[in-house]
Amino acid sequence: MTLLENEYLKVAIELKGAQLSSFYNKQTGIEHLWQADPNIWPWHAPNLFPVVGGLINNQLLVDGNTYEMGRHGFARQSEFILLEADEVSASFSLPYCEKTLQAYPFKFDFQVLYMLIDNSLRITYKVINLDKKTIYFSVGGHPAFNVPFNKGENYEDYYLEFETEEHLETNLLSAEGFFTGETHPVPTPGNKLFLTRHLFDADALVFKQLNSRMISIKSTKHDQSLSLEFPHFNYLGLWAKPGADFVCIEPWLGYADTQDHPINIDKKEAIQSLHAGHVFEAPYFISL
Repeated sequence: MTLLENEYLKVAIELKGAQLSSFYNKQTGIEHLWQADPNIWPWHAPNLFPVVGGLINNQLLVDGNTYEMGRHGFARQSEFILLEADEVSASFSLPYCEKTLQAYPFKFDFQVLYMLIDNSLRITYKVINLDKKTIYFSVGGHPAFNVPFNKGENYEDYYLEFETEEHLETNLLSAEGFFTGETHPVPTPGNKLFLTRHLFDADALVFKQLNSRMISIKSTKHDQSLSLEFPHFNYLGLWAKPGADFVCIEPWLGYADTQDHPINIDKKEAIQSLHAGHVFEAPYFISL
C-alpha cells in the first residue's frame, strides 16, 4: 500500500490494479471513496485498460484473430510495479509480458501516475508504445464515491451538477452490457441530475456526447462537495449498484461493443491509436 498526504488529503493506492483505495478529507474527517464492500461491489476505483466495457463473447478481435479479454480489460486485475514515490506523488507501471501478449498482442507500458496538488488528486494515464507498429486501446477510470457523505443523511439529498448546460441522452445497454443502438433522454434541470435509488436500475448511464468536462457531487442540505474534472476524456459513464451508498463517475476514452456487431480493434468506436515509439497521457482530477 502506498500512502500520499498533504494538509488537505490523505490517499492510499494498492499495487493490484494501481487502484486508489482511499480518498480521505483531513479537514472534515470524511472518507469519500467507496470502501469495496465485497457483498455489494468489491472495488474502489479500478483503472480500465486496454478496453473499456464489454467485448462480444469476451473476445478482442485483432487482425482477424481472437483473444480472450474480460470486461474492462486486465489492468484492474494485474499487479503493478511501483516506479517511484514521495510524500505527494507515486508512479505505477504495468509493462507488457508473455501473459498480456496472450490477451492483447501489443507491446506497451501502461502507467498510472498520482499527484496531490493542494485539495486535488491528479490521476494520469500514460501509455508508452514499445511496439514496432501502431497500438490500439481504450482507457478509463471507474472511481466510486460514498453517498451520502455524512451519517444520518439520505442518498436522495444528493445530486450531480454538470459544468455546463446539457441535453443528455443515455445510450441504452442490453442485459449483457452491450449497446443496443437506442438512446433515452436524461433530464438535467438546472444542470442537475438528482440521485435516486432507481436511477441505475437499467444499468449505467452512458453519454457519448457531452459538453461538460467537470461534474460535482453536491447536496441540497449543505455545501460540502466533491468534483471530478476530466478535460481530455470525451465519454462518461455514471453508475451505482441499485440500493448501494455510492455513485461512480467514470471518465472514458472508449466504451463497450454494440450488440451483434463484433469488430476489429482498430475499427472500434472511440478507440485510441498510438504510433510506434509515441507516448499518450490523459489526466483527470478529483477535488474537494
